[in-house]
Amino acid sequence: MAEWLSIIGIGENGLKDLSEASRDALERAEVVFGSPRHLAMVDHACKSPWPVPFSQAPLLTLRGKRVVALVSGDPFWHGAGGSLAQELQPGEWRAYPALSVQSLAAASLGWRLEEVLCLGLHAAPVEKLRRHLSDGARLIVTLRDGSAPASLAGYLTSLGFGASTLHVLEHLGGPRERVRRYLAEEALPQCENLVACAVEVRGGKGLPHSSGLEDDLFDHDGQITKRPVRALALSALAPHPGELLWDLGTGSGSVGIEWLLSHPRNRAVGVERDPIRAARARVNARSLGVPHFEIREGRALALLPGLPAPDAVFIGGGLDAPLLDALWSILPAKSRIVAHGVTLETESLIAGAQARLGGTLLRIELSQAAPLGSRRGWKASYPVVQWSVTR
Repeated sequence: MAEWLSIIGIGENGLKDLSEASRDALERAEVVFGSPRHLAMVDHACKSPWPVPFSQAPLLTLRGKRVVALVSGDPFWHGAGGSLAQELQPGEWRAYPALSVQSLAAASLGWRLEEVLCLGLHAAPVEKLRRHLSDGARLIVTLRDGSAPASLAGYLTSLGFGASTLHVLEHLGGPRERVRRYLAEEALPQCENLVACAVEVRGGKGLPHSSGLEDDLFDHDGQITKRPVRALALSALAPHPGELLWDLGTGSGSVGIEWLLSHPRNRAVGVERDPIRAARARVNARSLGVPHFEIREGRALALLPGLPAPDAVFIGGGLDAPLLDALWSILPAKSRIVAHGVTLETESLIAGAQARLGGTLLRIELSQAAPLGSRRGWKASYPVVQWSVTR
């Protein structure tokens, strides 16, 4: 299709820093879209602010006209360019990027950008940082408004990272640019709304990059797949980037959460019939940095038809014959199933299923040292039978 949309990145200096090609596209435009702040930087007869909440719909109705969309910095680096382009066909648009906030921040601080993690927190919860926090890490994050740096500092301090240095960056790249430094444990003032933070992480305890997080990282009522067994479950589930997991009978959400932590593109849907446990799983997911863990409430058998097709399924408990039959009939080919059984009834069902459908059986028997009078002895947990099979 013919090119009709120009996506122009614009910074604090407005028109002054635009390239000649960007200026030419702006002069030829019949309509200019942008935020009120960006529209105030240009002189044009037909200016239209983005709707709140943001939507591309008004812009798409003008397909065929010469339209400009003004966005901050680099449109395709934590910017609006991706949202606009996904609704268009190749050839309909052309981008004119400016310097991103992250590039300006790195240049101001003398940081190697390739060694820095960049995140957009202007439209995401601060807990998204959790998996990335470790002593010595450097982060550059965009923020929602002038109160967000103080919220970020409070969050870091609550996790034991109060010794971290926050570089509060306001109006980068323009005449009002200001960089101030604080410790996270200090009281931060209200800032200008156009703000980002660069963080040098110090102290605290980061999350291990291995399966089997400590049980006490999860709020639970005992309905949790314990750490060693969870590590074996994740190993059998074998998450690959971009895959979707069904966590049936999610309980505290521990397996689904660790699945999501294994790669940022992974997705998971948990099913839990107990509303209290479902709420607890949502809180756990948010606190551990994976708020996109989708928890659905209800019985698994009733909800299966409405779930998106998975790559893997975990059943930590509650497997019965009707659920197994339903799963086997609707799961796509090559999807992986990992089911755990503790009761004799579930163990018998799993053994019969393995005989008919294949896969492998693993019996997990764990004991921990515990006081026994004045000495110590081995205290055994209930054995768990694990069935792993590919559909």
